Amino acid sequence: MQTSDMILVNSKVLPEVFSRVLLAKQMLNSGEYKSAAECCNAAGISRSAFYKYKDYVFEYSDKSGTIVTVHAVLRDKAGVLSKFMSILYESGANILTVNQSIPTGGKAVVSVSFRKGQLKISVSELVLQLKSLDGVKSVEQISGE
Repeated sequence: MQTSDMILVNSKVLPEVFSRVLLAKQMLNSGEYKSAAECCNAAGISRSAFYKYKDYVFEYSDKSGTIVTVHAVLRDKAGVLSKFMSILYESGANILTVNQSIPTGGKAVVSVSFRKGQLKISVSELVLQLKSLDGVKSVEQISGE
């Protein structure tokens, strides 16, 4: 049996220093503070603890399979793309990219990628809502679960 150096452990059973190291790393990455020393002070840990653990403590984020891409053909009419994007926003989609071609022949092709982690409805229901919008010619889910 092969073993890995990585394990997944609930932070509730770990010493508080690990959570504080994560907090300091987040503050440093956000630009909230200018130096590691300031972040450590704000997080309530020593710089030595920070440097000892910073390369070994990571926040768990399960993002596998949560990115969905839809491909749509929209009518070249003011407000159609805006309504399309509003439906995505209102459903809780975290929009990552929007690619739209220049309209030709009265239609524009749009691809939107979004993270579905906070969706309030299923992806299939979302696609149906998008298809029902006035000015939407077609919507197809091309990737994601």
